[in-house]
Amino acid sequence: MAEHGIDRRGLLAALASTLALPAVVRAAHGIPVDFAEIRRRARGQTVWFAAWGGSPEINRYIRWAGERLAERDGVRLEHVRLRDTAEAVARIVGEVEAGRRHEGGSIDLIWINGENFRHLKERGLLFGPLPPRIPNYRLVDVEGNPALTLDFTIPTEGLEVPWGTAQFVFLHDTARVPEAPVDWAALFATVRARPGRFTYPQPPDFVGSTFLKHLLHLVGTPRERLLAPVDDATFARFGGAVLERLDDLHPHMWRKGRSFPRTQGQLHQLLADGEVDFSMSFNPAEASNLILAGRLPETVRTFVPREGTIGNAHFLAIPVNADHKEGALVAIDFLLSPEAQARKADPAVWGDGTVLALARLDAEARARFARIPRHPATLPPEARRPVLPEPHPDWMERLERAWLERYGRAG
Repeated sequence: MAEHGIDRRGLLAALASTLALPAVVRAAHGIPVDFAEIRRRARGQTVWFAAWGGSPEINRYIRWAGERLAERDGVRLEHVRLRDTAEAVARIVGEVEAGRRHEGGSIDLIWINGENFRHLKERGLLFGPLPPRIPNYRLVDVEGNPALTLDFTIPTEGLEVPWGTAQFVFLHDTARVPEAPVDWAALFATVRARPGRFTYPQPPDFVGSTFLKHLLHLVGTPRERLLAPVDDATFARFGGAVLERLDDLHPHMWRKGRSFPRTQGQLHQLLADGEVDFSMSFNPAEASNLILAGRLPETVRTFVPREGTIGNAHFLAIPVNADHKEGALVAIDFLLSPEAQARKADPAVWGDGTVLALARLDAEARARFARIPRHPATLPPEARRPVLPEPHPDWMERLERAWLERYGRAG
């Protein structure tokens, strides 16, 4: 998740100045593999968990997880609420540059993916490998879902473990737009036919940036180029085509494209207030979650254009200088448990997709998932196909910079 307000160029400069470190850190730093010993050492530790704090529902889930960890394992989980994960990355980089390389860090656990994982991995700022120290990792569906070991095309190599799955969806209010557009062309035709009724969150909000990445697919960027680092000439061609498409769309959008909601939460509020007809999310069940919470009308439904939308996984990682690695490992193990994953998958709680292979669970655990109701605003998986791959992180970073240079005066 990402929100406006982070100076990404400043962050990248800080990352570039980081002292050279191994690309993949595999040293144990004295942390055992035996989980019983890890759990014993973890008791009494406080785990500072850096995670996006922009959703009341997610915040409540993290608070519940902290209560269960305290009851079960004597581990205290403190949520460090972020506007953008880049804040935590910058903090980790700064602490390592200040000499706190293997301990003394202020972050013990981080919710992460994409370019933020890439930056930390390339500079050896993550502790690992994690899977051998996490018993519940054996339940993760790494064989059935290869995306769980690739993060925006970057191999995870045990430096993070998957926490949830996601796919981009559009929301529409059927009271105003009864039939969802069948494809991207129909969506853009609707934008033109209903001026002022569509917008997207301002990059670098993660959902807004992902909307832009779909345009890379639509302007014909070859898949092999999307999955690789991008050079100047390639970005000038295909990134330039994306900006041209936006130039054409913006005059028909909310406030004529001169202003944008800063976050996906603000966009949802515009939909709830009747100012726009559409919203968007990277959680297929978020509309259901917000309807059940009374924050969106019951007439809201979701759709995916027939060309498909981008899907990915999000992950948990431990910084190399975390002070409470044992507590973080215990927290990850619990967050991968059937209890925690099933609660997270409930649309009344969060609605986040599980990373577990249900066939590996015992009958009681499978029953937990079977009892989760599917709200009518949540599309079944077969209605969300095809799932498009995430581009290489280079594309997102370049698109965000280009967007801010061209349209950043807006809002």
